[in-house]
Amino acid sequence: GEVSVRPVALRRALENLVGNAVRYGTRCEVSVTLTDKSLRIRVEDDGPGIPPERREEAMKPFTRLDPARNQDRGTGVGLGLAIAADVARAHGGVLRLGESDTLGGLRADIVIAR
Repeated sequence: GEVSVRPVALRRALENLVGNAVRYGTRCEVSVTLTDKSLRIRVEDDGPGIPPERREEAMKPFTRLDPARNQDRGTGVGLGLAIAADVARAHGGVLRLGESDTLGGLRADIVIAR
């Protein structure tokens, strides 16, 4: 089966998610799952993660979470997750944040319906 995507936009979203993962963690894993109903692109890291109560806020533009994401570990302006969320929405999908079961840090899933 196929999923129609805008490759440049999707690449930008993935670059942001992977960039965050390596900025805040030491390991990053990317996986892609295609089912009958959806495409899921998952980026996980072993960094400090984002507490559940701050995840929605973290996806807003220009948001940088102080202690949770260790401010001195990067020079970003807080657009990475917002861009990834916008790209997911533009594809009729969603960006979901959670805790990585395997690495212990952040899990970011872009889920696009087929």
